[in-house]
Amino acid sequence: MIYWVTINLFVLLSIRVFSSRKQVRSKWLYPYGCALFFLTFSNPVSNGGSVNQQTDTIDRLLQLDDNQFLEEIQKATFKYFWDFGHPQSGLARERNTSGDLVTSGGSGFGIMAIIVGIHRNFITRQEGQARLQKIVAFLSAADRFHGAWSHWINGNSGKVIPFSLKDNGGDLVETAFLIQGLLTARAYFDLDTPEEIQLRSDITALWEGVDWNWYRKQVNQVLNWHWSPNYGFEINLTIRGWNETMITYILGIASPTHTLPTSMYAKGWASNNYLNGRTFYGYKLEVGNGTGGPLFFTHYSFLGLDPRNKRDAYANYFFQAQNQTLINRAWCIDNPNQYLGYGPDCWGLTASDDPNGYKAHAPNENADNGTITPSASISSIAYTPAESIAAARSFLETYREKVWGPMGFYDAFNPTLNWYADSYLAIDQGPIICMIENYRSGLLWDYFMRNQEINDALSRIGFIEDNSTTAVEQFESDIIIFPNPAKQGFYIQNKNHDLNELKLFDQSGKEVLFKAVPDSEVIHVELADRLGVGMYYLFFKADHHNYVKKIILNP
Repeated sequence: MIYWVTINLFVLLSIRVFSSRKQVRSKWLYPYGCALFFLTFSNPVSNGGSVNQQTDTIDRLLQLDDNQFLEEIQKATFKYFWDFGHPQSGLARERNTSGDLVTSGGSGFGIMAIIVGIHRNFITRQEGQARLQKIVAFLSAADRFHGAWSHWINGNSGKVIPFSLKDNGGDLVETAFLIQGLLTARAYFDLDTPEEIQLRSDITALWEGVDWNWYRKQVNQVLNWHWSPNYGFEINLTIRGWNETMITYILGIASPTHTLPTSMYAKGWASNNYLNGRTFYGYKLEVGNGTGGPLFFTHYSFLGLDPRNKRDAYANYFFQAQNQTLINRAWCIDNPNQYLGYGPDCWGLTASDDPNGYKAHAPNENADNGTITPSASISSIAYTPAESIAAARSFLETYREKVWGPMGFYDAFNPTLNWYADSYLAIDQGPIICMIENYRSGLLWDYFMRNQEINDALSRIGFIEDNSTTAVEQFESDIIIFPNPAKQGFYIQNKNHDLNELKLFDQSGKEVLFKAVPDSEVIHVELADRLGVGMYYLFFKADHHNYVKKIILNP
């Protein structure tokens, strides 16, 4: 048998970590640095057939209706966790060149992907149960550090693979993502068969074995991300929001054996300038910094945790995620750096591979380098279904084999630099298949929320039912465009906002109209005859913020 041999070099010399997501922390994580060399051996992934076969596949996908289209994306993405799952452990490899290096957090996403695979008849329930039992048995014997697993694990031996010199022990955030997947599986495999009874019991033992209190040094009001048997808490990276780590506090407070004080949610997670309150492009963010950050903030904790129709003292997190997604998209439409490809149907900034290695892409000048990540937009489908489906179709239609391979969408692409990744990452593939399913059926949200410990914890934290509308909906009721669809022109009725200027973009992101807006409650906009029929995007400034609205032009 032929194997690919890849030499991986990780040099961490007083720089941020460029793997997974830890590089987005605004700290120097490993000040003493290290160099870690290792060889990885992996079976070569099939290239998915000839170019003609790939072309035929893409043409077929684009002809499907939305439901069929989404299922085909799920089916292809599922292969990463099923066909490419590690043969000994069943866990997910970090990326498609990682060999025996598996990832704990990405494996939590993979467990949830297996549940989706059963639900969509990609595999049988018995096949899924057997794979889960293999995973659970491996995790039970793998290295643990006060109940937490390391970020990276050797898929054969279960021994820790250091993420860096001092990150050679427990990683509480990655452990939380893994537990989220395991608890979803515990609820899903609910039959009274000996196999499923045993699986539930084994998952419960793993869940109850995590000592969340150890990672707050027993007495502190904030959690630490890492603990090492050699270096203790020397990394000293605390877990605070707003970011992807909310599930860590939810699970710690929910733990039946090592329960965190409920007060830690406010004093730990929601400390450190948690509130935002600013509006960007017409979308308000209740929490977080600036324009919200990379979109994985809105995905990882919410693969299982259902954010709908509830809020805590700070936010409704469905609306938070929806608005953060719409800001991300609006930034790409605005495209202040004039990158190629950006537009209404080509958007999505999050942490991913990029031409310079790995970067946490986000809607701000310093974090946007022209790299679009399909996982960002597609995994947001539960929050922005129309926009996310349009983006997925546009990626395929425009870039075709450059962005689509044997296990679904490749990790990222940058048209400005003519760069197209051929990589797959567990933490980007997992949210795609899982969040598509939450949009289609709510499956993973449903089963994770069947764990009574979770609901009890949310009640203790102070989550309450919330069926209110968003600030965006209120804004849209104040700004009325009519007629819409329009022909030669349209009117803007403005009730409460100070409008400044407006621009009209076509679906490719090209600006086709600019107009200074007079001070009036009703504004008339005449359209040039050269504009074709179809959907356009009205981008305008009001109250010192930017807004985007759709308008359709008819013949």
